[in-house]
Amino acid sequence: MSGPIQRVFVANRGEIAVRIVRTCRELGLETVVAVSAADRDSAAARLADRAVCIGPPPPGESYLRPDTIVHAAIATDCDAIHPGYGFLSENPRLAELALENGVRFVGPPPEVIELAGDKLRAREIAERAGLPLVPGREVSALADAQAFAEQAGYPVLLKAAAGGGGRGIKLAHTPLELERLFGLAGAEAGAAFGDDRLYVERFIAAARHVEVQVAADDHGAVVHLGERDCSVQRRYQKLVEEAPAPYLPDAVRDGLRAAAVAFAREIGYRNLGTVEFVVDAETGEFFFLEMNCRIQVEHPVTEAVTGLDLVAEQLAIAAGEPLRFAQEDVRLDGHAVECRLTAEDPARDFAPSPGRIERFAVPDLDGLRVDTHCADGTLVPPYYDSLLAKVIGRGPDRAAALAVVRRALEGLEVTGVHTNRDLLARVVTDAAFTGGAVTTRWLEESMA
Repeated sequence: MSGPIQRVFVANRGEIAVRIVRTCRELGLETVVAVSAADRDSAAARLADRAVCIGPPPPGESYLRPDTIVHAAIATDCDAIHPGYGFLSENPRLAELALENGVRFVGPPPEVIELAGDKLRAREIAERAGLPLVPGREVSALADAQAFAEQAGYPVLLKAAAGGGGRGIKLAHTPLELERLFGLAGAEAGAAFGDDRLYVERFIAAARHVEVQVAADDHGAVVHLGERDCSVQRRYQKLVEEAPAPYLPDAVRDGLRAAAVAFAREIGYRNLGTVEFVVDAETGEFFFLEMNCRIQVEHPVTEAVTGLDLVAEQLAIAAGEPLRFAQEDVRLDGHAVECRLTAEDPARDFAPSPGRIERFAVPDLDGLRVDTHCADGTLVPPYYDSLLAKVIGRGPDRAAALAVVRRALEGLEVTGVHTNRDLLARVVTDAAFTGGAVTTRWLEESMA
């Protein structure tokens, strides 16, 4: 299915819906935004050409219903669906329904989504493509996990075979802890993804989370757009991301990029996606983690250093166009850092802080980009992810980019809800972070 796209159905909310609508407007495309009853007056709804209510506020009754999304897209004469990130963005059923009904899905084919979403099958594909893998295996019973842990050594990670986002992941330091967490991990995986299969793998203590952005078209071209470091995490949720990844030896950087392209080719990828790796900060080894079949929250840092509009590229590929650049055309210029501003209260163990924003203001700074759906009076509902804005600083080097972010956080005004602004400000001024690469455990061990 190819040909020009004229009207895009945006099957998401919040800042990513605003982001997609703005690019569509720049391209001269019409937009229809799906909204729940809680989002009727959202920024995306006001910005789009049209908004369609798809159900009550709970996601399971609105944003998470593939049949409702496709029906609404057809009813509004849309010829493409952009799922954003989260919700149904990596749901193969949404892609299948769209294609069956003659609507383009702005993402990879459903069979690729299904393959990549199954961690066990994705590992098999990675192995075929020659990527290094963290030692691990599927386990169907506690005894299997215990046998692996005895062989590999503690600690070990239990992970859901399907899904992602940090859910279903448990770290066991001892046999007793493994016994306690095994059932919990399976139950959490089953509840989150409808699939309680688990696999266990060796835990890398000094781990960095580095991911590579890839783009692939329907004509056989696959390129990388550089890498991002996403190691500043709390409970497997990213808070700060940057591009390019700092303090990586050239051989490791080149190896990561080549491995990502090889995996995308092997799995038959189309559109934009991200191949994720763990890098052992002590040895320099890297290992395949998974592939995300969607636009990432942190895509603006890649846009900042490549000069590309990744949403525009997604739409072009979905329209059947060949990639508009070759690998040699991709030039990384400068450095970019992104901080995720959320409506959470760090003083109350990061409890969500829904409510109405009284004031929302960002400073006007050179090199600053803020992706947000918030303004004075914006309602933050209790039903959805707490992301309010992404504060992105760009500069000629890392120090300059961090300086932009630091000034932006200092000048940011948000009242009416609690936010994690002060924690982010501490991160980007901390000597350990500014002076070198940190691991995925650094934030929780030192600050959160």
